[in-house]
Amino acid sequence: MSISKAPPIHPGEILRELYLAPLSMTPYSLARQLRVPRTRIERIVGEKVGISADTALRLAKFFQTTPEFWLNLQAAYDLKRESSALEAELAQIPAFEAA
Repeated sequence: MSISKAPPIHPGEILRELYLAPLSMTPYSLARQLRVPRTRIERIVGEKVGISADTALRLAKFFQTTPEFWLNLQAAYDLKRESSALEAELAQIPAFEAA
């Protein structure tokens, strides 16, 4: 098992820096366009919560990407955080070897 040693990047940072900032768009404005509560987008770009399937579908529609793009960003972030937190414990698990 190999996970990159690069620091995890929260999908909210990607949304904030690569989508909202270049468009000079606020989280509130995006939330209105996506028809979701303002706090949902504010918490995502504030890196307090992750991206759900519902939000991924809405972001994909609005930004003309795919929902998988957004969910893969979230999955990569989650895996990097957990692999770091569980590093010592995972090192103690033997790898299965087929006979």
